[in-house]
Amino acid sequence: MKKSGLEKMKAMKITGKMKQAGTSAQFGQAETAAPDRREQRKLDQSLGLVPFAVKLNSELVQQVQALAQERQIGVNEVVAELLVKGLAAAD
Repeated sequence: MKKSGLEKMKAMKITGKMKQAGTSAQFGQAETAAPDRREQRKLDQSLGLVPFAVKLNSELVQQVQALAQERQIGVNEVVAELLVKGLAAAD
């Protein structure tokens, strides 16, 4: 590999690290860091959660998001609740 190629790779690594670095907490405040993807995946698996991707109409997604905001809960919880109700009604 040429020297220019190596330098480009180094630059890409540096910019990647800069993008990942968060802002530090203000003086006297504890920093509450969100778990990274790997940790979040392990937490979800321990709760029995499985990723389930679907494609929905944008109007339907907006309705679900509005309902989640209204109830002050996450979109995942709203979708799970709606699926349980819908499947129960289908039986």
